[in-house]
Amino acid sequence: MTMLPPAKRSIGLAGFAVTATFAPAIGPTIGGYLTDYYGWPWVFYVNLAPGLAMLTALWFALPKSAPQLGLLRQGDWLGIALMALGLAAFQTVLDDGNVYNWFDSPFIVKLSLVAALSLNAFVLWQFITPAPLLKFRLLGRRNFGLGTLGNFLLGFALYGSAYLLPQYLAVAQGFDAEQIGEVVAWTGLPQLLVIPLVPLLMKRIDSRLLVGVGLVVFAASCFMNLWLDHDYAAPQLFWPNVIRALGQAIVMTPISAIALVGIAEGEAGAASGLFNMMRNLGGAIGTAAIETFFTHREQFHSAMITPQVSLVDPATRDRLADLQRYFMAHGYPDPAGAMHRAIIAVGQTIRAQATIMGYADSFALIGVVLLVAVLAVTMLRRGAAVGGAAH
Repeated sequence: MTMLPPAKRSIGLAGFAVTATFAPAIGPTIGGYLTDYYGWPWVFYVNLAPGLAMLTALWFALPKSAPQLGLLRQGDWLGIALMALGLAAFQTVLDDGNVYNWFDSPFIVKLSLVAALSLNAFVLWQFITPAPLLKFRLLGRRNFGLGTLGNFLLGFALYGSAYLLPQYLAVAQGFDAEQIGEVVAWTGLPQLLVIPLVPLLMKRIDSRLLVGVGLVVFAASCFMNLWLDHDYAAPQLFWPNVIRALGQAIVMTPISAIALVGIAEGEAGAASGLFNMMRNLGGAIGTAAIETFFTHREQFHSAMITPQVSLVDPATRDRLADLQRYFMAHGYPDPAGAMHRAIIAVGQTIRAQATIMGYADSFALIGVVLLVAVLAVTMLRRGAAVGGAAH
């Protein structure tokens, strides 16, 4: 926004979109390969090589300027401390809340209070201090406020789906890390072909329409997974993943461009920081919300299925009798022991079905969130595109 000429900014935003969508999509593929062949610590060591490349690129690409250490005295250090404390506590609550059964845990309650007090104090301080860390007043501008809301919901869906799909493949289908990575790769690879074409589309099509179409396509890919079953694995997930990749590729560049309409060059850094932080915050909340939602939906479906499996039901008795005969022929000669094993097997089947149905409901939740984001986009104003074209 500050270093590229207006005619090139949409191309720059498209390049940035690759980092926001392609990188999280391809990460599990690389991580799965490293985990299976070299061990899980390598998913952390792998950051060293791209980190070094990034520092080298920045050294040569950014304009040279002398350090201005005096600016450190002007930093919003109280705001930084409040935000760091609040977000650290909030992130821990989101990560561990489901593990400790949320507010049944004194640990989670205390961290929630710390997060609430710190973040509320941070927001209040940002409106009081003359040099705020984050300029929340920018959210009062219609396009930036609604665009940031849409970006928050998009982060919910991006990171939520990136969490949900590997979990489904591991838990419901028994895939290992490398197999999961191969499936997830199809949410990233098509983006390399589509994202470079988006700036051309932005010159000819209203950016609001592009964002809306991208969100709807992304939502459609989630709704395609409503009919999960035990046989719904890599081949069945191919087209939903490709369609999801197309939706993500279409939406990222124009939503950034249209949200920044009317943002002055001097405000671009503050706006960009707030805009991207909200997407990441949406991702953190989305991952925790989906994990909790899945747990409750799995329990709900298990409670709904279990009463239907009764010893007074002929189909249930027939199934148990078949399983009893099977186990008696495979190492359980005692009829009572074989029947006990058959009952356990039926219980495992119920749990597996409830688990799959819980994942299907979670994909539906992501789709609904994306449709809510579409509503926010419909209220955006037309304006000059980043590249100068009308939209």
